Amino acid sequence: MRIDSGRDAVPEEPCQCPDCQRFYREHDRLIRENPTLRQQQELSWAALQSFRTLAGRALEELQRRHGDEPATGAASAAPQAGSAAPAGAPAGATAGAEGETPEAEAVQQAMADLENINAHLFSIEALMERIFDVRVPDEVEQVFKELAGELAPDPLNADRLRLNRLLHQTPDLPPDRR
Repeated sequence: MRIDSGRDAVPEEPCQCPDCQRFYREHDRLIRENPTLRQQQELSWAALQSFRTLAGRALEELQRRHGDEPATGAASAAPQAGSAAPAGAPAGATAGAEGETPEAEAVQQAMADLENINAHLFSIEALMERIFDVRVPDEVEQVFKELAGELAPDPLNADRLRLNRLLHQTPDLPPDRR
């Protein structure tokens, strides 16, 4: 297998930015504290379930507060007596119901994003269930423990550096989405 030197080349030195340093520390901690296959399986499952629970509850709360549809705020505004609809507007439309505020649009977009995240998390869960089908003998678990001791302190671990590159390839959110 040939490695594309431009895309897959491992840098000589690990990144020193605060985000990567925090990632390295967390990466090493998770390996040191969970050095067996079984522990890594359980850790991954717990992380996925906690993410799903929190994201799902946040979506439910946002839907409760802001409604399920983007136009809920504008559409639910009942026309008041004496307010006239603009010429050519559908019956029942008022001058103030033409669109949402930027804040309301941002919340609606976040809700749509959370729905997508939850769908992806369900897919990941289905894939991760296959991980639990794997059982290994104690001898193999010992290999995991030995490797964990070697990997955790290594700042030049190739897997960690690949993840580091992924962190830096993710573009920052545009200012209007933060």
